[in-house]
Amino acid sequence: MNRINPAKLLLSKWTATQPRHKEKHFLVTELFRDDEGSVLEIELQAVLTRRSERLAWQSLQDAERWKIGWA
Repeated sequence: MNRINPAKLLLSKWTATQPRHKEKHFLVTELFRDDEGSVLEIELQAVLTRRSERLAWQSLQDAERWKIGWA
């Protein structure tokens, strides 16, 4: 499991362990917060295609799907 501080995710780099559509490297481009300021979701953008998806930040903790940094 990847240990993550959600407040420091903005502009962090991630590598998909099982790339789809040649999308392997990703960048966190936006944080979505609740009224108290806690991070709920992130926007993850593929570097190659610029396709974005919104997902819960906790999904990045799955080491079987994501690695920290660009490998």
